[in-house]
Amino acid sequence: MGRFLVHLIVTAFALWVTTAVVAGVHVQPYAADTTALVLTYLLVALVFGIVNAIIGRIVRIVAFPLYLLTLGLISFIVNGLLLLLVAWISAWFGFGLVIDGFWWGVVGALVLGIVSWLVGILLRPFTRRR
Repeated sequence: MGRFLVHLIVTAFALWVTTAVVAGVHVQPYAADTTALVLTYLLVALVFGIVNAIIGRIVRIVAFPLYLLTLGLISFIVNGLLLLLVAWISAWFGFGLVIDGFWWGVVGALVLGIVSWLVGILLRPFTRRR
């Protein structure tokens, strides 16, 4: 449970950095206070984790030949599409992730992946299994 919460917080932080760096990726909170903004980031991170774990895994298995043919470059497109799917799902709730277009989604997924990876490296000593 502790590792799950750490990954959720890391993803929420990476989303925050992504919205600060990428102009076409925004988060629309359900209210105008700081608590609502933090909860929105955490909810979007949870949706992203679920989408990535279920749909992302299926897509990566089915598209494995494309990964081989493109030497993995198709992963940028797949991750951008998964981020767009998260934005579409969160729009059902009336708040959440807003992406201005497909290429903003690809750039946002790239930044999100890099930031998550860097923060994961920094937190690795604290999240080891014992």
